[in-house]
Amino acid sequence: MQRVAFKMTLKAGCLEEYRKRHDQIWPELASALKKAGVRDYSIFFDESTLTLFAVQRLETGHHAEQLPAQEIVRRWWDWMAPLMEVHPDNSPMTAPLQEVFHQD
Repeated sequence: MQRVAFKMTLKAGCLEEYRKRHDQIWPELASALKKAGVRDYSIFFDESTLTLFAVQRLETGHHAEQLPAQEIVRRWWDWMAPLMEVHPDNSPMTAPLQEVFHQD
């Protein structure tokens, strides 16, 4: 199992809508994430910087790199684009984070 973390940026005033949409995550998207080997996925928020901090565990042999090509993922990106900083294709602007400590 591999752990990865990355950050994204939420637009000001969009936290409640962002939270609402994730509370009602589409079953097809949840299924696509699971099939790709994404497990234990959490997103945290730093209100002072509008930073979203995501952590996921990826199964050995995962296919998470193929998720951006899936139609359900692209539709989710389109739906979430008004709430966060995105690229021209509506994919979220992300920056990987380096792990500096872990304890089980």
